[in-house]
Amino acid sequence: MVYVQGLSWADQSVGLIITLSGVVLLIVLSSSVDGQLCPTSPVQIFNFGDSNSDTGGLIAGLGFSVNPPNGRTFFGKSTGRLSDGRLVIDLLCQSLNMSLLSPYLDSLAGSIFSNGANFAVASSSTIPKRFPFSLSIQVMQFIHFKATAGSKHLISDEGFRKALYMIDIGQNDLSDSFTKDLSYVQVTERIPSVIEEIKSAVKALYDQGGRNFWIHNTGPLGCLPQKLSLVEKKDLDPYGCLSSYNAAARSFNEALLHLCNAMRSELKDAVIVYVDIYAIKYDIIANSTKYGFSMPLMACCGNGGPPYNFNAGRLCGRPGFHVCDEGSRFVSWDGIHYTEAANSIVASKILSTNYSTPRIPFDFFCCR
Repeated sequence: MVYVQGLSWADQSVGLIITLSGVVLLIVLSSSVDGQLCPTSPVQIFNFGDSNSDTGGLIAGLGFSVNPPNGRTFFGKSTGRLSDGRLVIDLLCQSLNMSLLSPYLDSLAGSIFSNGANFAVASSSTIPKRFPFSLSIQVMQFIHFKATAGSKHLISDEGFRKALYMIDIGQNDLSDSFTKDLSYVQVTERIPSVIEEIKSAVKALYDQGGRNFWIHNTGPLGCLPQKLSLVEKKDLDPYGCLSSYNAAARSFNEALLHLCNAMRSELKDAVIVYVDIYAIKYDIIANSTKYGFSMPLMACCGNGGPPYNFNAGRLCGRPGFHVCDEGSRFVSWDGIHYTEAANSIVASKILSTNYSTPRIPFDFFCCR
């Protein structure tokens, strides 16, 4: 542990950039105090996104059924999560000894949202802008929530200022574009509009007092069994993934990283962390046997058998589906979403800070 005299703990836990004789030295410091997580000041988390982080918003908002075997691994029942168990956001919350986030739309959950709220809803995208439940709509819901929670003294202004605002969206924007038979060039031409919506969301949350942002890029779209099963002309990379789909995802991620860097310079009192989810997930696919997975491109729950076990007419939880044995090692749960086993690896790599820019620990925000 390295300490610098005269600086508060909050200053030291981010890290320091010191310039000496033209040489820039980056000192990244640990965020935990004596190994304790959030010892006195639990953080509130407000999450915005799609099905990758939806903890029940789809059911609450649209009444859409998410049937078993979803949820079988950890919860023992369906909770609205599109996975056999916990999502990455669940595992990140548990790393801080926090309770899991309740969906903002679920009035029957009995939550007072003291630890934050989850605005993510499956199938969400950034565009069209005013279409439920787009990113802009989710931000509008947050603004309404903030006004209500403040009037009821559930969360103070200081709590909203110190809260962590997580954004994990963009996959559906790319996916929908390819579904419309747009060319690779046409898909990438839409990326600036998606990035602009994310920028608008961050600024809107900043204007509401938010200062801490944790932004995930999008994963390797071309490695999803759903995409692989639906595309007839396959331009496959060495690991069996669709090259053009992954190239589009990388283009999006490059633009998102540029946005985060630019906003970090513009919003100088904000902490903006960019996390390379693509690199984490692609590593799991490319080195699947190292992580104990034998069929990284095949869904555990679906229909059709090898090589992808995906049938759009017989989705997981719908009549005609088949599911792998509980405890089997699969990366993909239903052809689109990851299993808890894979999510656990993703979460552990996020917590390592090796994929974050800047390399700020996730538990830094509860110690500020």
